[in-house]
Amino acid sequence: MSVLFVTGTDTGVGKTLATGLLARFLLSRGERVLTMKLVQTGCDGVPEDLELHRRLMGTGPAPEDASGLACPYVLKFPASPHLAARLEGIEIAPARLAAAARRLEARCDRLLVEGAGGLCVPLTDEVTTLDFVAGQGWPVAVVAPARLGSLNHILLTLARLAERAVAVRGLVYNLHPAERPEIAGETRRYLRAHFPAVPLVDLPAFSVESPPAVDFGAFFE
Repeated sequence: MSVLFVTGTDTGVGKTLATGLLARFLLSRGERVLTMKLVQTGCDGVPEDLELHRRLMGTGPAPEDASGLACPYVLKFPASPHLAARLEGIEIAPARLAAAARRLEARCDRLLVEGAGGLCVPLTDEVTTLDFVAGQGWPVAVVAPARLGSLNHILLTLARLAERAVAVRGLVYNLHPAERPEIAGETRRYLRAHFPAVPLVDLPAFSVESPPAVDFGAFFE
């Protein structure tokens, strides 16, 4: 498994933090790691999510960031990729995304690809993120926030992945921040009871200036 796709149960749930810390973990094992953002919306210039990846990795900018290879589409309007692209008069080409990922994959031991928004967000009018990921045959890590309603979103996301026979390598439970300890505890208990084969790793609250060493080893076994 040289590519891992990082998706979330929604937008703003911590995918970028998780991707950066996953990369940091792999770097600590001596692996050559690159990260990619499929599409960045609400941005003009170098993708802010890639910048956060690099800060958490402690590596500084990569040449692939400035060249656009690590994020083939940077769109100004903060919306789903298909809408943001339409407002700029373009259409996202899934083949271009796939080609960029293959080029990056050839340059590293492990490529982490962060999606935009949730799993079923449209890239075009015909292709969702799930369609694209399933077509690439990539396994997935799912990021979810510790808040009311997230258990339902996790279950829906896992159900859609199972329908498309997409492998789930792990769940990242984002406690940055956790709303209520009762909710966080019950969500963990339920997931471990009903999905015992899926590793569950907590993402603790932390400062970007002092990233924690999170053990994601079970995701890569």
